[in-house]
Amino acid sequence: MKRRELREHIFELLFRIEFNSAEEMPEQMRLFFEGLGEVEPKDQEYIEKKYAHIVEKLPEIDRTLDETAEGWKVSRMGKTDLTILRLAVYEMEYDEDVPVGVAVNEAVELSKKFGGDESPIFVNGILGKIGKTGKTE
Repeated sequence: MKRRELREHIFELLFRIEFNSAEEMPEQMRLFFEGLGEVEPKDQEYIEKKYAHIVEKLPEIDRTLDETAEGWKVSRMGKTDLTILRLAVYEMEYDEDVPVGVAVNEAVELSKKFGGDESPIFVNGILGKIGKTGKTE
């Protein structure tokens, strides 16, 4: 799988945590991969590891989002936009393999595909502020 496709699958898996408890997620993960059909073991491992790393960092990621998104708290954000932002902030701040510009661009592309009409502007605006704070350099 290409990176963009892997990222999209990570987004889809992360989105499920908004609707399922932590205890339900192993079963949700099993169902997710079952629904994908044939997946290379290395791709599944990549998706599972990155998902786990993001979930582990969620408190820090959400704190960053709360501090950056003026007038918006994580609890008020649309679930799609929030999930895209969480993935992007993780990539910007914790994934050395993903350049900041790529993380922002890919997040905007995800928001165009899965979000509402205003999602790309919202996502780009928040990530632009995070990128300017120097946290990601």
